[in-house]
Amino acid sequence: MTDILLYLLPSAALALLLWIGSGAHPVFFVFTVAGTLCHELAHFSVGLLTNAEPVGLSVLPRRIKAARGAGGKGHNWELGSVTFANLRWYNAAPSALAPLLVLALPFLVAWWRTRHGWTFEALDLALTLLLAPQFLSFWPSPVDWRLAARSWPWIPVLALAGLATLYGADLLRLVKA
Repeated sequence: MTDILLYLLPSAALALLLWIGSGAHPVFFVFTVAGTLCHELAHFSVGLLTNAEPVGLSVLPRRIKAARGAGGKGHNWELGSVTFANLRWYNAAPSALAPLLVLALPFLVAWWRTRHGWTFEALDLALTLLLAPQFLSFWPSPVDWRLAARSWPWIPVLALAGLATLYGADLLRLVKA
């Protein structure tokens, strides 16, 4: 695990620099294209799997008006979007929170590169440039979180399932006693 974290350190540092730079000038959006593509493809793929019926996909940045009450003045950037035709209570959370799966990509690549020992190659430099945006793109946007809230009935069910998994043996002993 130490090798994996050490391998990902340059990508994480580059991600931080990209994040700082993107606030300074829109030209830095060019460096986040790989992350935006993965973020939107995660929405699209999970939307297909959960019958949310994705009908639109865009990875072209565009200016949008800042949301009221968000403290924003003027305009913000929307780096990409996916639109769904059948977003319902049962598929809203998986479709909206799908970008969380993007975080697995850097760890899988790091595992692949370090599993038999690791020596630096030119490929690792290219992978660093491709993995850095993934650290910036895995977190769902505020709009994604609002859409995920449509799946609120699943929250208690998942919480109970999680508690049963963690404390199932203790609960069984309590019931049998």
